[in-house]
Amino acid sequence: MTKTANIETQLIPVLETVSDPEIPVLSVLDLGVIREAIERDGMVQIKLTPTYSGCPAMDVIADDLKKAFSEIGKKAEVELVISPAWSTDWISEEGLKKMEEYGIARPLSESHDKDVLLGEKKMVKCPQCGSTNTHLVSQFGSTACKALFKCDDCHEPFDYFKCLK
Repeated sequence: MTKTANIETQLIPVLETVSDPEIPVLSVLDLGVIREAIERDGMVQIKLTPTYSGCPAMDVIADDLKKAFSEIGKKAEVELVISPAWSTDWISEEGLKKMEEYGIARPLSESHDKDVLLGEKKMVKCPQCGSTNTHLVSQFGSTACKALFKCDDCHEPFDYFKCLK
């Protein structure tokens, strides 16, 4: 959850049921894209920050949020908020662990991210075997926010979630 998130406690259980369609083991709270969720006059108002502008998953997430609240008899409206921009720092520690268990390497720091994406350093940890003896296959993986790597020890390919600041 973002450090600036204003989320009413009673809405958290519903928000936890809504997953990122591209990484289904992560809830929108794990991913840190919910900036605000409050209920006013019977309407749940949600402010959602995309992981990057133009992310196609945001429309699906907005629809899923509305559906999740409708299932408990509440109406929801979702507003996209692009400033400040989302950062991988907003992914919760639990979310990072879930991501690794799912087979996606967690983002590194901004400076390390550039080094590994330019092929200058071997720092991306394989989520399968834990080795950092990995190499970049493609700067773009299954989605634009991921890069494709391969482990030179266990020989498994895997996605690396790029650092976004």
